[in-house]
This record gives sequence, C-alpha cells and structure tokens, in this order.
Amino acid sequence: MAKITLSRLRHSYFPNPAGPQDYALKEIDLDWDDGGAYALLGPSGCGKSTLLNIISGLIVPSEGSILFDDRDVTGLPPAERNIAQVFQFPVIYDTMTVFDNLAFPLRNRRVPAEKVAARVKEIAEMLEVTDMLQTRAANLSPDNKQKISMGRGLVRDDVNVVMFDEPLTVIDPHLKWKLRSKLKELHQRVRATMIYVTHDQTEALTFADQVVVMQEGDVVQIGTPVELFDRPAHTFVGHFIGSPGMNVLPCAVRDGGAFLGDTRVTLEGAVSADAQGDTQIGIRPEFVSLATTGLEAKVRKVADVGRHNVVEAMLGDIRVNAIVEGAAPAQGETVHLNFEPAQTRLYNDGWIATEPGEAAQ
Repeated sequence: MAKITLSRLRHSYFPNPAGPQDYALKEIDLDWDDGGAYALLGPSGCGKSTLLNIISGLIVPSEGSILFDDRDVTGLPPAERNIAQVFQFPVIYDTMTVFDNLAFPLRNRRVPAEKVAARVKEIAEMLEVTDMLQTRAANLSPDNKQKISMGRGLVRDDVNVVMFDEPLTVIDPHLKWKLRSKLKELHQRVRATMIYVTHDQTEALTFADQVVVMQEGDVVQIGTPVELFDRPAHTFVGHFIGSPGMNVLPCAVRDGGAFLGDTRVTLEGAVSADAQGDTQIGIRPEFVSLATTGLEAKVRKVADVGRHNVVEAMLGDIRVNAIVEGAAPAQGETVHLNFEPAQTRLYNDGWIATEPGEAAQ
C-alpha cells in the first residue's frame, strides 16, 4: 500500500486555459496516509472523477504532481502505478466462475497456483461468497456481481491503492446498506489504502475515515464525518451534508454581532474582524428548537419522517427548518424559534467567520 500525495495539482480540459473558470480542478494539495479510507464527495461535475482518473493515470494533469510513497508517478501509465479500480458497473467475466474471476488478476501476474487458491479462498470468505465459487458469474444477482468486482480489486496484496468510482450506483437501495457495511468491514480487515468517489453523503460518511468535499473543482473541506457535520467550514458543506441540510440565513453584521432583522443572535464565539462581505448565519435543524419566546415565525409545512418531524417555518421571507421530536405544530401556526448558541455560526462569503469559544452576544 502507499501514502498518496497530490502536490499543486491542477487540470484543465482546454489546451490554453485563460483563467480559473477553465480548470476542472483548481489547485489541490492533499496527503492520504497509507492504509486510510478516504472519500471524494460532491455533486456531479465537481471534479471528483477527474481527480480519481488523474490518480489512476488515465489523465495526465495540466500542472502539479502525484506521488506514491514520495515516488513521482505523474508520468507513469496506469499499468505501472500498481492500482486496482472498481467501477459503477461490475467488471467481471460472465462466462467464468466466481473462482476464476477472483483468480484472474493473480493468474495474469503468474502467481503460483497454490497461492492463487489460498488468496481466492481468503477473499471469498471475506465477501461471504464461498458457496458461489463454482457458479458462473452470469447467474449472479447484481449485488453479488459487484461483490466479485470488489473482490477482484482486493485479491492482489501488492496494490498501492484501491479506488471505487460510484460502485453502488446500480445497486438496489435495499441492498446498498449491506454492501456499504461489507466494504467498511473489508477495509478494516485488509487495511488497504482506499479512495471512494460518490455524490451520496451516506455512502461517504459511513465508509470513510476522512472525507474530501469538493465543489466546482475546489476542495472546500477535509475532515471526519463528525467534523463535517458539527462544524462545516463552508456553507456548501453544511448544505450538502445533512438531511435536511444546514439552515443558511442572510444576516447583517454590526457592533461585533449578527442580526436577523432587529434581533441580535447569539453566536458560538467572536466574529472575525474581516467579516465584511456577504454574511449568513448557519445553524443545523437539529439545533433549532420551538419555545415560548424567541424569533417569531409561521409554520409553512410539517414533514413526518418517522423518527421526528421536520418543521419548515418562515421567519419573514426566510425559510428555517427545525427538527422536532414528538408533537409538531400545525401548518399556519405561529411559533418561536431558539438557536443553540454553541451551534450557531457566522459565515462570510461562504466561509466560517467565528471561532468556537464563549458564546458571543
């Protein structure tokens, strides 16, 4: 396995890019430790697949370098990077048995037969497909086909990195959780360096130790699932992660504080001195409560999602979501909203502009 370093990496599909708008990937500097589980998370078109293809060698970056264990591999073709890749659609041979599919990457490298048999048995046990080893792949269900595709990526013990490009896209929703759990278990057992590309926050947050959130070719935040949820560095992260996402409320900043209309809102800490641009308050619905006093709002609708209710209220013309346990107010009812101070943050031009500490009045 390998530590992966991306140094001053940029890429444009234009031969002569005129500015940042022509780059699919803006400047990226990343270090991924040997044996870690990482996810590239973002919407379609944010650059995550481009980045994966650069790491694999399918694309040569316009600028910058890729290092595996401090060895520059930027100019090397995929075959010389010693990687394994699992795609959206299972890459297996339908006419072969499950055993032969798993054995193929090893046989192709002339691994001795006894080692092939032992390694295939080991991976089959991990994947819980031992009873299918003599079954033709054409007769497998879609989720089992993707299991075998994953197994082909894991069967070699000499790969630098295993990369997954939206591997659960074509899997039925009720089977996805099984494969997510299995993939996490596999990583914990083999401790291979793994990079998982997805637009699905649930897949990213349940698989990865560290998640790289991307938007329009930029890395906007890197962190653990808990860090991304608890303290989004950018409003995009707050909006993209969570269901529903973080409330982002336009506000005014004056006298060292943030105001919604004429009401000063207590923040998590002091306001950054340079908060002069477009300012918003960010607060997750989990930390908005209904009370007898507070910001007066009118309930627009209530969604019962089983474990709780999501109340959408209008604070003037600003929408605020609150997660409410138990009985919920009726549509059209007037309520009062309270924000938990320690979870109420100020954002300036999208970026966080408060420091955690004693709540700032």
